[in-house]
Amino acid sequence: MSRTRSVTSVVDRRALLAAVGAVGASAGLGLALGPGSGSAVAAPPVTGRPAVRRAVRAEPGAPTAPAAAPSTAGTTLRTVAAPRGSGGYRRLADGPGWSRVVRSELAAAKSGRTDRRTALASFVQFTDLHVVDVQHPLRAEFLRSELISAFRPQEALSVAGAVSLVERVNGLRGGPVTGAPLGFVMTTGDNTDNNAKSELDWFLTAMSGGRITPNTGDPRHYEGVQNSGRKLYWQPDSALRDADKELGFPRLDGFLDAAIRSVNSPGLRMPWYSTVGNHDGLPGGCYAPGKDFFADFAVGGRKLETVAKAEAAALWDAVEKGKDPKGKQYEELLRTRTRQMRRVTPDPLRAPFTPREYLKAHLDPQYAGAGPVGHGYTAANLETNRLYYAFRISDGVLGISLDTTNSGGHYEGSLGAAQFRWLDRTLAAHRDDHVLVFSHHTGKTMRNLRPDPARPTEKRHGGDEVIALLKGHRNVLAWINGHSHKNEIIPHGTFWEISTASHVDFPQLARVIELVDNHDGTLSLFTTLVESAAPHRTDFDDLSQTGLASLYRELSFNAPGARTSLAGDPGDRNTELLLKRR
Repeated sequence: MSRTRSVTSVVDRRALLAAVGAVGASAGLGLALGPGSGSAVAAPPVTGRPAVRRAVRAEPGAPTAPAAAPSTAGTTLRTVAAPRGSGGYRRLADGPGWSRVVRSELAAAKSGRTDRRTALASFVQFTDLHVVDVQHPLRAEFLRSELISAFRPQEALSVAGAVSLVERVNGLRGGPVTGAPLGFVMTTGDNTDNNAKSELDWFLTAMSGGRITPNTGDPRHYEGVQNSGRKLYWQPDSALRDADKELGFPRLDGFLDAAIRSVNSPGLRMPWYSTVGNHDGLPGGCYAPGKDFFADFAVGGRKLETVAKAEAAALWDAVEKGKDPKGKQYEELLRTRTRQMRRVTPDPLRAPFTPREYLKAHLDPQYAGAGPVGHGYTAANLETNRLYYAFRISDGVLGISLDTTNSGGHYEGSLGAAQFRWLDRTLAAHRDDHVLVFSHHTGKTMRNLRPDPARPTEKRHGGDEVIALLKGHRNVLAWINGHSHKNEIIPHGTFWEISTASHVDFPQLARVIELVDNHDGTLSLFTTLVESAAPHRTDFDDLSQTGLASLYRELSFNAPGARTSLAGDPGDRNTELLLKRR
């Protein structure tokens, strides 16, 4: 078998039919309800148990399952990585956990609910994994002279970090509040970083299980900015006094060889679902897809590693303000800097993937893992090229996954009119269900209303309109998203918006969410943050898979320019969010 499995294999009619059958018939794996612009489809009867069984105290006649004793082990209620000492580069160690905060803006907290509550759903949110091919020619690390986060010292270890997060979730005993079995994991976008087929394979394999070699180009060694000899980037294997070493970053001989060495993922032991983000659909996370120049450059043999500071400033200004959504300025820069580029080994696996290829890869049985085949997407999604769907979470609880990426370019998002109407119809058709909505972008970051080139006459809807729509359907309990890389929980009158920090920037978190009925006219959403399974303490001599995952966290904490506010306030972390039951 090759170093990495292809994500472009043809999915024939038989495979598609098998995928659809698996989604519909697999007990406990959820049930897809409809992908595209047509009317929402009422949920057919679910065979076997739903993805999350009622636990703690089941309603009469409902399927029951024994709940484990609730445990805070493996969560940030128990301990959180915290810095020790002072100076430029600080080591991490075990720190005190974050306590749970009760938030009653939307409903009063009534006494005795702990003894009455019934678990309705229990699951985990991953977001912004940013599985990175750090040697990809289209990466613009050279912007670091203007935007410090354009290069992160930890990025070469993203695969080891993602696998360690999978290991953490596999080790959880159940919901830390109810003990109810965790029914599934939902990713809320930016699963990949460069919209590259190599990254898509690594992400799907990390989630579903298998061997990953996080290397493209020359199979023998790394070819990227971290062995360029340029002081702008951390040169871990070199004695060069680069900008990061001046801040205390260590020299780690063998780091780059270890970073591209194969790792093994056990795969999630529970079903998982997928939501798409702007980095999954747009080159660089910001440019309109389909440009032949970018596709050719991605698989080619040249990489730009430095530009003048003024050029970096101009390019970043265009990206930040959305002035160049088609990437004409970036294309011109690459066309005119050939002589300054480094020669690297070409690799077709770095090619960008289309939305259709993203869907095909999810439907490929080799990535089925614990299921469902398609991870929410079905043959109907492939036929209509729609990346949004509804799925059954449990009896009485519906999930909706949205596609908020705007193919017209820019990193902020919006919804097209067809998807907006589908969302409205789906919520109306399931008025008797509790509904949880998932997306990549937050309400604050859905301001990109430029036309989608594939549907130039279609209206786009921003975050304020989405919030108004969700408030108009009283069955919506929460809108769960990412993108901002920051923990933030906002009440919107009738529902909660729950945004979770990324797994690429410190503090590198995922979130367990438990929905319970308090049997007093209220519901509670419990949110509990978790880190990866890697130890907080690192050992610079330990370049094993686990050692690299620990180092991934510590490097992210020390990354120059890293924002210190991403953990959010206590009320954005481990919480109980009260709601009125309707």
